[in-house]
Amino acid sequence: MNIKPFAAIRPNVKDAALVASVPYDVVDTEEARTLASGNSKSFLHVSRPEIDLPEGTDCSSPEAYAQARKALDALLADGTLVEDGESVFYVYRQVMGSHSQTGIVATFDTKDYLSGVLKQHEKTRRDKEDDRTRHIETLAAHTGPAFLTYRDEAEIDRIVADACSAQPLYDFVAPDGIAHTVWKLPATCNRRIEELFSKVPVAYIADGHHRSAAASRYAREHNFEGESRWFLAVIFPASQLRILPYNRLVADLNGLSDEEFIARVTERFAFGKKGSRNCRMYFRGRWTDLSWSIPDGADVVSALDVSYLQDNLLAPVLGIGDPRTDVRISFMGGVKGDDELAAKVDSGEYAVAFAMEPVSVQEMMAIADAGATMPPKSTWFEPKLRSGLFVHAVT
Repeated sequence: MNIKPFAAIRPNVKDAALVASVPYDVVDTEEARTLASGNSKSFLHVSRPEIDLPEGTDCSSPEAYAQARKALDALLADGTLVEDGESVFYVYRQVMGSHSQTGIVATFDTKDYLSGVLKQHEKTRRDKEDDRTRHIETLAAHTGPAFLTYRDEAEIDRIVADACSAQPLYDFVAPDGIAHTVWKLPATCNRRIEELFSKVPVAYIADGHHRSAAASRYAREHNFEGESRWFLAVIFPASQLRILPYNRLVADLNGLSDEEFIARVTERFAFGKKGSRNCRMYFRGRWTDLSWSIPDGADVVSALDVSYLQDNLLAPVLGIGDPRTDVRISFMGGVKGDDELAAKVDSGEYAVAFAMEPVSVQEMMAIADAGATMPPKSTWFEPKLRSGLFVHAVT
C-alpha cells in the first residue's frame, strides 16, 4: 500500500475548534445552517455552502460549488486556514466517552483504490460521486478525509504512541462532547512510515466510499499527475474501531392490519425470544425481540443481520424491494439510541422500527476480502472524523 505525507492546509491553532465541523453527509442543509450560525469560521461554509445562499438553493448547483470556493478562499485570506510549509504525517486521536481511536493522517494512492488494495464494502451512487468530484474540481482540494482501517501492525502502533507523548498541535472538545487531539509528526518520520505501510498488503474503506470514488475519478481525469493522484484519509488500526448499528424505520405496514403483520412476522422469526441472532422491533408502543438462526451454507453477506431482516421481513412482508431507493424506509445511526427510534414511531411518522445489532469489523473485512458488498446502511462508524482540520490541495 502506498502512503504519502502532504503539505496540509489546516487551521491556525487558536481557530481549530471553531473550524472543525461534522462531515457534510451527516447533516442536512437546515442542520448545517444551525450548526454554523454565528460562526463564520465553521468549515460547514465550505462543505455545505448552500447554507450561505438563498433558501432552497440546490446543494449541487453551480452556485453552491462557487460559494464553496469563495468560503475556502475567505478562510485562507483571513488566516483562519494556513498552508503548512512541509510535507508530513499527522496523528489524530478521537475520544468519545470511554472509546478512543488514534490514526495517521496521510494521502493515499488512488491507484491502490482502483486496483483493490484499498478494499470497499459498499456500493456508491453516481449522483453522490458526481457531487464530490465537482467539489474537488471547483476547490482544487480534498476537503474531507476518508476513514480507512488496516490490521494492526505493532511497529506502526509504537510510532503513533511515541507521537502522542509530545505536545499536541490541536487539543479541543467539540460541542458534541467528543475530544479531538492532533500531533504533527516530524519530517524525519516520513520515510519510515512510508516503508512500514508499503508492507501492509491491504486496507479497508470504513467510511467515505463516495469521497474515495470521487477522488479516483478526479485523478483519472487529470491523468494521475502530481497531487491529483493522492487523496486525503485517516487510517486507524482495526482493533480500535467501533461500529454502531444502523437501524431501520418503515413508514407503513404495506396494507396489512396489525394482526396480519404480527402473524407474518411470527411465521419467520422467534417472536419475543432471544437467540443466536437478534434484532428488536418497536411496534404499537412496545419493544419485542426477534431472533433467528443463519441457514447452513449462507455466504458472508446473506449471514448479516441486516440481510436476513431484508430478505425475510422487509421485502416479503413490508414490500421494501430495494432499500436504496424505496422512500418508505429510512435509516438511523445507532448513536441516536432506541428512544429516538421509538419517538419516530410514536409520532406517527413511521409504523415500525427495527433496532439492529452492529456489524463487526471482522465481518466488514471478510465481505470486502470476498469482493462482495454490504446491503445499504449496514455500518455506522462513530466518532466521525471532523472536517476542516486537514485540507489536501490537488494542484
